[in-house]
Amino acid sequence: MRILLVVCVMLGLLGCNRYSFDRHLNSAYEAYERGECEAAILSLSKAERTSRSRRHMQPEISLLRGQCLERQALFVDAMQTYQFILTQYPASEYAYRARARMETLRQLGHDGLPASVKLVPATP
Repeated sequence: MRILLVVCVMLGLLGCNRYSFDRHLNSAYEAYERGECEAAILSLSKAERTSRSRRHMQPEISLLRGQCLERQALFVDAMQTYQFILTQYPASEYAYRARARMETLRQLGHDGLPASVKLVPATP
């Protein structure tokens, strides 16, 4: 009987942790939609702390963090966040999105390079 009680308590705690993570992530998305990036980043930090055992959620958290950094005109930090996603999670759908955001920032001239520097692809 004690084992059953312990198992029920453990399952309840796991469910609370998942609920807490979902609540923080949803709160971050809602704050982002309202344009409140400071609140979104705070919620993302809370979500990150509750999701340490679920590493597969990190790219989503990082992508939204990068988008908030863009809204705050912190383009170099956003580029570094997107680069983190590409290096740590190259096969995720968020890596595809991060690559697209990086390309957009490059085209807009927000890649952190001085305007006089032009990137030229290497010729074979």
